[in-house]
Amino acid sequence: MKRDEKAKVIEELTGKLQSGSAVLVDYQGMDVARTTELRARSREAGVEFVVAKNTLARRAADAAGVDGLSEYLVGPTALAFSEDPVASAKLMAEFADQVESFSLKGGLLEGERVLGEADVVALSKLPGREQLIAQVVGGISSPLTGLVTVLNNTIQGLVVALNQIAEQKQGAE
Repeated sequence: MKRDEKAKVIEELTGKLQSGSAVLVDYQGMDVARTTELRARSREAGVEFVVAKNTLARRAADAAGVDGLSEYLVGPTALAFSEDPVASAKLMAEFADQVESFSLKGGLLEGERVLGEADVVALSKLPGREQLIAQVVGGISSPLTGLVTVLNNTIQGLVVALNQIAEQKQGAE
């Protein structure tokens, strides 16, 4: 690889490390079919799967101001980048469970916090972004729905009481 190509790779990796989240994996011993399957599933999940030389990844991490990532950049390493940290962690953890030669090394959360293997596994067990948003919206709308129901029942009760009073007065006449 020429010097300008290396500089371009470092620049791209630096931008990805600064802006998003990444999961570092050891892919040694994977066959072509499994690698192709992983890349296809990564594209479907919105995860970018990148294989880069460790020296270039270390330089990118230093340029991005990420301390502590170098200890995970040993041996064959691939990086899975995603804007949704849970998506990449879920996919890589799922793949690590299915393929013996594929293992999690560590990760990076929001370009700042370096995660160990156990942290990545814990992150992979969280619900996805869409599901968390749905839970928040459900939590917000639930009390509002209850309030509307109570107010509706109160008004309905008032109408029923007024109707009964009107019927009593009509019966008295």
